[in-house]
Amino acid sequence: MQQEWCVLAVDLGTSGCKTALVTGRGEVLDWAFEPVTTHYFPNGGAEQRPDDWWNAFIKTSRALLEKHAELVPHVGAVCFSTQSEGTVPVDAAGNALGNCILWMDTRGAEHLKRIIGGLVKIEGYNVWRLYHWIRLTGGVPTRTGKDSAAHMLYIKHEQPGVYRQVHKFLNVPDYLNHRLTGRFTATVDSILTSWVTDNRDTDNIKYSTRLLKYSQIEAEKFPEIVRCTDVLGTLTPKAAAELGLPESTAVVAGAIDVTAAALGSGAVRDYEPHLYLGTSSWMAAHVPFKKTDITTSLASVPCAVPGRHLLIALQATAGGNLTFLRDKVLYHKDELLQEGQAPDVYKIMDRIAEKVPAGSNGVLYTPWIYGERAPIDDRYIRAGLHNLSLENSREDIIRAFYEGVAYNTRWMLKPVEKFLGRPSGPIRAIGGGASSNIWCQIFADVMNRPMLQVKDPIQANVRGAAFIAAVGMGKIQVDEIPALTEIKAEYQPNPETRTVHDEHFREFTAIYRQNKGIYKRLNARRLGNKA
Repeated sequence: MQQEWCVLAVDLGTSGCKTALVTGRGEVLDWAFEPVTTHYFPNGGAEQRPDDWWNAFIKTSRALLEKHAELVPHVGAVCFSTQSEGTVPVDAAGNALGNCILWMDTRGAEHLKRIIGGLVKIEGYNVWRLYHWIRLTGGVPTRTGKDSAAHMLYIKHEQPGVYRQVHKFLNVPDYLNHRLTGRFTATVDSILTSWVTDNRDTDNIKYSTRLLKYSQIEAEKFPEIVRCTDVLGTLTPKAAAELGLPESTAVVAGAIDVTAAALGSGAVRDYEPHLYLGTSSWMAAHVPFKKTDITTSLASVPCAVPGRHLLIALQATAGGNLTFLRDKVLYHKDELLQEGQAPDVYKIMDRIAEKVPAGSNGVLYTPWIYGERAPIDDRYIRAGLHNLSLENSREDIIRAFYEGVAYNTRWMLKPVEKFLGRPSGPIRAIGGGASSNIWCQIFADVMNRPMLQVKDPIQANVRGAAFIAAVGMGKIQVDEIPALTEIKAEYQPNPETRTVHDEHFREFTAIYRQNKGIYKRLNARRLGNKA
C-alpha cells in the first residue's frame, strides 16, 4: 500500500512535548513524549525554559523519525498545537531573553491594574476601555494577571533591562515557529490574550491602534499576525539538520491547544459542541459570529476554521481533581504510603466509581480546587466534600469527584446553549479524561445529553494540528474533518438517574451561592491578586 502524506504534529503542553506522525487524514501512526520542567516561584511565578521545549521537540522528533525512517520522505509539514498564554521575550535574532512566563503566572496582576482601572469602573475595569476591549476583541484582560497582557507589563516594569532588548513578544507556538522558519509571527488565536487585536472580521484580524495604546507596550514589539492554516515557509537549514528532515518541509502556523483540539474533535460544523477533559476542561463550539456574554465569561474568538469564531467556556480544573485525589490523598507518599505509586490508578478509580450508585450515596464534591472561570469567574472559591457521614466510604468519595466535575460542566451547559441559541445535541468528548468510559457515562447522565467518545481522545491535539496542516497545504477541506474523526462509543443518558442528578445539581449550585462569601473571606487576604 502506498504511504500517505503525513505531518510531524506536535502537542506541547505544560507537562511536556508529545510529537506524533499523523497522516493528513488524521490517523496517528506513532508518537513519543518528553516531559518539560516547570519552575515555580513563591511570588506567583511560573516559568519554563524555551530551550527545554526545543530540546524535547528535537528529542521526540528524532526518535520517531529514526524509528520510522521509511516515513521521512512522506513528511510534508510540521505543525504545532501548544499551551497558550505563555510569553517569550526575544531579541532581533530570535534568541529568548529569559524564560517563558506561563499561563498560570500571576506576577503581572499589580501592573495590569494600572491599565484596566479608571474613575468609573465595573468589576474593576474602566468602563470605556471595557467597552472597547469587548467590542473589538471579544474579551478583556483577566485581573489575575495570567495572560500575555500582564506578562509583558511585568517584564516592562520588573525587568526593564530585558524589556529594552525585546524585539518581539512571542507566544509559545510562535516562538517555536520562529525557530523552525526564522519568521516572527503570531497566529490569530495565540495573539488573543495580548488584548490588542480587532477580531470583528475573521478574515482580517488586525492590530487596533486604540488597544495597542491601552496595552502600554510599543506596537513594534508585536509580531505579524497570520492565520492558523497559513504556510509560513520551509525549514531553515539549521532546523532541518536538527530534525533530520529535508529543508523543503513546510511549516504551517498551527494553533494553541483549544483551537487545535476543536478540529481534532471533529466538531467543526456550526454549533456542534465538544468537551475537552484534561487537567482543566472546556466546552467549545464553532459559530458564525463574534459574541460576548460578560455575565458568564463566555465569548467566541478567532480560531483555525476560516470564516468562523470558536465559543469557549473554560473550567479551571477538571481531571486535575482526580490527579489531586490520586497524588495527595489515595497515593500520597507520606508515612501512610511508603511504596511507590500504584500503576494504572485511574483505571482502578474508574472501576470503583462504576460500582457506586449515581449520586455517590449522598456525597457531593465541588471541584473548584484552583478557583473557577466559567460559568462564574471567581478566584476565591475552593473545592470541598459535602454531606459526608460515617456511612460513606472512599468509594463514594471517588465517584463524587467524577460527578462533581460533571455537575460543574452542566452548570456551564445552560449559558453555552443560550449563547448558541439552541440545545447542544450530542457532545463529543476528547482529552485524557474522555478515555474513561464511566466518566463519559456520568457526563451523559448528569448533563442529560448524549456523549460521543472520540476514538483515541487523548490524541485530539496532534490530530487537530495535523488537520490544520492538511487544510493549509490543500490536502483536505475543513468540511471533510467530521468524516475523518471516528467515534468509539456513544453514551446515552440513563433516565433512572435523572432524579438524583437533578437534585444534586440544585444543591451543587446552592453550595456556591451560600458559601461564596466564606470562600472570599478565607482566601482574599492570603491570595490577594495571585489566584
